[in-house]
Amino acid sequence: MDEKEPTRVGAAVKRRRRTLQLTLAVVASRSGLSVPFLSQVENERARPSRRSLDLLAEALETTAGELIAAAEATRTVDVVRAGEHAPGHPEGVRPLVRGRHQLHAMEFTGEQDAGREFQHRNDELLYVADGAVEIEAEGRAHRLGRGDTLYLSGGVRHRWRATEPGTRLLVVAVADHVEAEET
Repeated sequence: MDEKEPTRVGAAVKRRRRTLQLTLAVVASRSGLSVPFLSQVENERARPSRRSLDLLAEALETTAGELIAAAEATRTVDVVRAGEHAPGHPEGVRPLVRGRHQLHAMEFTGEQDAGREFQHRNDELLYVADGAVEIEAEGRAHRLGRGDTLYLSGGVRHRWRATEPGTRLLVVAVADHVEAEET
């Protein structure tokens, strides 16, 4: 493992801890590492040094090499081709990331108007690839054109609609199943 760029092992650590039915507090006690640090490691917000990884592996009754191997096995590279349509999604709505990940991304094409208000627990970014949209957020209307973005922090109520034919809106968000925390 390169000391300059420690491996991301959070998902593997969390899986192993849950398999052993251990709490973060127990792993912290066994390893001598703090609960906040372990939480950051599991959520990929911190990368352990080699020494910390060894302590963590010992607390989880495994080896650093096994944690790294498990982490490498979970890495995903997936191409979603233009024009692919995902079953279960209406015409003009296309997921840009398959599966359940920390990143959630969708493309909306055409004159979409959900007609309802959304409120997500985590942050999201809306990017107008083509056309124009009107987004109402926190009681204020925002008109966005090609190349414009709008950032919404978690919990902001909003609704949007395409205002030009051929509009393409990309929505990128921290997935709702992920507990996003302030840093």
